[in-house]
Amino acid sequence: MDLQAIISADGGQDTAKPSGIMPSSADLGARIKSLRSMKGWTLDELSTRADIARSTISKIENAQMSPTFDVLQKLSKGFGIDLTQLVSNIDNSQPLGRRSVTLKGEGRRVEGDNFVHEMLCSEIANKKLLPFVSRVTARDVGDYETWHSHDGEDFMYVLENSCTIHTEFYEPVSLSAGDSIFFDSRMGHMVVSNGVEDALVLWVCTN
Repeated sequence: MDLQAIISADGGQDTAKPSGIMPSSADLGARIKSLRSMKGWTLDELSTRADIARSTISKIENAQMSPTFDVLQKLSKGFGIDLTQLVSNIDNSQPLGRRSVTLKGEGRRVEGDNFVHEMLCSEIANKKLLPFVSRVTARDVGDYETWHSHDGEDFMYVLENSCTIHTEFYEPVSLSAGDSIFFDSRMGHMVVSNGVEDALVLWVCTN
């Protein structure tokens, strides 16, 4: 599973090819198992480091389930690597003046139970912000097994249609195209689309 990008330093800037799509569940499972084996970790050890159930990791490694974005973030934190490094085989340094361009529709695709994410500028690793466009497929909080939460801060801007964001400590708020929200992502949160059409949002979270 290779990230379809070539990064080179030229006068302190990166140049890159389009980043392609998210690897298949089988490829991603093999990638996680390979990383775990390289570190000499058991499933139990990775479970403890990433705060994910052992059974969940086993299912991901054996392509029996697709991880949610939150689970991917926990795995990357457990391994001590950037999220983009988890879903690819690259290991970028941080030259001065990095730059990345993602053309329309060419972001890395990550599908979950309640979202379809298009990760933007994913060929650059170790960046402080993770930008992506998300299509919200959930329609009810009952579509979620539990609250989503992770370290850092989130910013969301609605591009199309409307959605409602539910958070642990505030009343639900409905947002339409042009509306935005910023919140502490350690607070549990869920987003659902309103109506028939999926909401399309620009999401930026700290990594």
